Amino acid sequence: MTRTDGVTRTDVPSGAAPGLRDLAARHALLPLRIFLGVTFVYAGLDKLTDSAFLSAGGDGSIGELMRGVRDTSAIPALVDLALKAPVGFAVTLAVGELLVGLGLLAGLLTRIAALGGALIALSLWLTVSWAVTPYYYGNDLIYLMACTPLILAGAPYLSLDSAIRSRRSRRTA
Repeated sequence: MTRTDGVTRTDVPSGAAPGLRDLAARHALLPLRIFLGVTFVYAGLDKLTDSAFLSAGGDGSIGELMRGVRDTSAIPALVDLALKAPVGFAVTLAVGELLVGLGLLAGLLTRIAALGGALIALSLWLTVSWAVTPYYYGNDLIYLMACTPLILAGAPYLSLDSAIRSRRSRRTA
């Protein structure tokens, strides 16, 4: 496609509507936001409804999991802190995941929700996933990285954040 100034543009396929490209660029983070939102909601609900997980000891419990990763984690003191009240830690983790997921899905306080998701993923990476080799087999690091664009950009479209921002700007105009 050649512009009137004689410069040839090859980044826009011929026949593609520039408006469609702009729309796609504006909504590029929406699939990531939905995926992370659903995943965090599912993780939180899964923990809250698993009586074995919400126990201080026994197969599948948070206590057993924490004791199992304590010596291989990057920060054993963080695991020790969780082991002081494993059930309370498990409930806090599950509720945190649920709130992060709901915030991302609704696009409400998106940057804060994404930061919460990143902190959860970081703490799990430094404890539970730390000994996984090679490192890319551990899923917590990828969730940390996936939250980063949402921390930086928020949810500018199809979100409660954008609706609130739009309403405020109409009120001040």
